[in-house]
Amino acid sequence: QVQLVESGGGLVQPGGSLRLSCVASGTAFSINTMGWYRQAPEKQRELVATISRGDNANYADSAKGRFAISRGGAWRTVYLQMNSLKPEDTAVYYCYAKVPLPNGSLADYWGQGTQVTVSS
Repeated sequence: QVQLVESGGGLVQPGGSLRLSCVASGTAFSINTMGWYRQAPEKQRELVATISRGDNANYADSAKGRFAISRGGAWRTVYLQMNSLKPEDTAVYYCYAKVPLPNGSLADYWGQGTQVTVSS
């Protein structure tokens, strides 16, 4: 079982910045992908950014040029630096991890989410 705990959300004015953090614990297996998704009210959860082994980063079009994903050295932490925030970035942001299991399958894990509100 993997536990993911997010922090860093809050209220910020349009044009401002926030840095989200996520710490993973509880797994003896190597995490091979970590990332962030978000869900706005009455909308489906959507990809924001992921980072995989080899530091391959993938961004949603809405995040390109404004957000940057990075990770800690031991693949136990992932960060999301969000700049030039817009009201449409308002959502609950969820940390995500994909863990390969001994039987060859992949397991997805999610954090509880952290609220980001962009408003003046």
